Amino acid sequence: MDGYRHRIMDSLLEKKLQAKGAVLIEGPKWCGKTTTAEEVAASKILLARTDVKNNFKSLLEIDTDAALSGDTPMLIDEWQTVPKLWDAVRYTVDHRRKMGQFILTGSAVPDKEAEEEREHSGTGRFAWLTMRPMTLFESGESNGKVSLGNLFTAPEKILEKNELKLQDIAFLICRGGWPMAVGLPEDAALEQAFDYYDAVTKEDITKVDGVKRASERVQRLMRAYARHQGTQASIATLKEDLKNNDTATLDDDTISSYLEALRKIFVVEDMPAWNPNLRSKTAIRTADTRYFVDPSIATAALGLGPADLMNDLKTMGFFFEAMCVRDLRVFAEALNGKKNCRGGIYRAGTGSAMYYLWHANEIGASADGRRKGEPFGTNYSVSLFAKVKGPVSVIASMTKQHFENAINGGPLTLEFHQSVFSDASGVEKVGHLVKSFIDRGGHQLQLNTVNLEQSIFSSAAPSGLAFCCNVLPIGVASTTF
Repeated sequence: MDGYRHRIMDSLLEKKLQAKGAVLIEGPKWCGKTTTAEEVAASKILLARTDVKNNFKSLLEIDTDAALSGDTPMLIDEWQTVPKLWDAVRYTVDHRRKMGQFILTGSAVPDKEAEEEREHSGTGRFAWLTMRPMTLFESGESNGKVSLGNLFTAPEKILEKNELKLQDIAFLICRGGWPMAVGLPEDAALEQAFDYYDAVTKEDITKVDGVKRASERVQRLMRAYARHQGTQASIATLKEDLKNNDTATLDDDTISSYLEALRKIFVVEDMPAWNPNLRSKTAIRTADTRYFVDPSIATAALGLGPADLMNDLKTMGFFFEAMCVRDLRVFAEALNGKKNCRGGIYRAGTGSAMYYLWHANEIGASADGRRKGEPFGTNYSVSLFAKVKGPVSVIASMTKQHFENAINGGPLTLEFHQSVFSDASGVEKVGHLVKSFIDRGGHQLQLNTVNLEQSIFSSAAPSGLAFCCNVLPIGVASTTF
């Protein structure tokens, strides 16, 4: 396609098509999913058109093979509007036994009724990709001389210069990474984010699940959300903000419902919270950090432009951070799976291990009992004193999380009495437990075994108790009690 700006997603899509029969690309509307897919598609069906959708839906019910008989890879845009399409594609992939047959794109998660129509999860047939608005590198404002991959292999080579001025940064925050805005005159480029905001609050928020939502209520909530972007604001905090800054407020359930709808159409993309370690003083997880998928949504919600940000540099700092998070998420996804200089596999996160210490210094005492200055917990292990049904239940719950872009993944620590390892049967059961963790996509598992009698003895002679067992699928560590 003439004028196509290459995306980091291009190479990811190519790899996924080589490995799976179908690839699903999800992400916010206007971020370039269809355009990117069209670059490699040999045929396409654009279901955003009502007449095309109705004709295709009828043909799919009559003759699935005929409906999906186009050249491959076939692009099916806004697939979620025809829920039965999922199982039809899965069946066709199974029947053909070939890779790279379909590319499905969608700007919304299927609603509950649509999910119930699906008979198969797609595991083994589909690969998933998340597309976001353009990074500054993709839109041409960043020179790309600092590589995220090189930060791991050559950290001494991270100093480069960018010619952008502060006023330019303010403009890029407000313009956002919307492909249609790139290259337009400044005023026209800035209008794109406002148009997106209007579309979300007036149409998309209702289309996602058929629930009628008042546009003005959505706008009020998005304004409150924008004021707390980059913070760990709770539902109660958002509610209080609405009370103080708007003429009307919303109850907790309404706020939660609206935010869930915004997530389904990929407008908000919070950074996941972390759970404390079993031995941490922190007993419960902290809140997610609030982010829109693009910082321009926040400025549009608040009616701000570049000049407004220049007059309030503290606020601009939060929006600048949101823009960095947007870009890092794209870069991190592209980095996953690449070999490093030692033969290992990169698994990028959005922060370093020291981040927990630095961030704790910025946050005062929290309601969970953590004191000012105390570090946050550093992994996703089950909370202290939480009621659990057993290690299998813990692993099943733990591995439901998506750790791809979580800070340092998600280590899980389990502690067993020494008797578990006293015979071959017990060791075999632990082996099955570890295999279950790996098969479910677990990132890092640590098994501790403690002898109660030796623990009592160690209080008098600490050096007498040694660590017994570490099992770490990814990474290496050791512990001594």
